[in-house]
Amino acid sequence: KARAYETVDLNRVAQDVLENLQVRIRETGAEMKVQPLPSVEGDRSQLMQLMQNLVENSLRFVGQSTPVVEIFGSEDEGSVHFSVRDNGIGIDPMHFEKIFAIFQRLHGRSKYPGTGMGLALCKRIVERHGGRIEVQSEPGCGALFTVVIPKLRQ
Repeated sequence: KARAYETVDLNRVAQDVLENLQVRIRETGAEMKVQPLPSVEGDRSQLMQLMQNLVENSLRFVGQSTPVVEIFGSEDEGSVHFSVRDNGIGIDPMHFEKIFAIFQRLHGRSKYPGTGMGLALCKRIVERHGGRIEVQSEPGCGALFTVVIPKLRQ
């Protein structure tokens, strides 16, 4: 259900996400690095789900080394940015469009569990906020997901 937009402190959102995922973080031995984040106008529960999905993916698609997940952000005159970067298995650029489609999976369920809905849901939440989500990655080199949300919506 759509809620009225409010000022959302993304620092609090990140804290809540890390609390929600503390068991998974412990299981993976992940090193979590959170930089100061801006605030944004939006639906807090949706923004939390968005960040949590991105962090969960970083904890799911881990490589051989200890997982390192970074959450950082910035703002400029017109928009707020926040990113989740990891050192996991990465994504081939030829799959960038596919990963945001609902129920599209790049890996078998036995190797990496999940529904294939996470990034599609992320994309819908970002679009509802008038923004966009971008990915930069290469196989074996981790992934960087960046969310850009405009400060003033039409």
